[in-house]
Amino acid sequence: MARQNTQVQQQGVTSFFRGVRQEMKKVVWPTKNELVRYTIVVLITVAFISLLIMAVDFVFTGFYKLFAGALAGAM
Repeated sequence: MARQNTQVQQQGVTSFFRGVRQEMKKVVWPTKNELVRYTIVVLITVAFISLLIMAVDFVFTGFYKLFAGALAGAM
């Protein structure tokens, strides 16, 4: 029984990798120019989002300092 299970599992693994190989042949890979363009777009997007998060953090830090100072002065 255990031997039969091992054979079935091995056939399942091999058929899985055969299927993966067949699907990988269908993939349309980007050209070098497209890849460079996509990479630049991603880097610009990451930089923009980072600056946006930094700006929001700066604003909230300012508000925190303002309110924390006002609360400390009130006590």
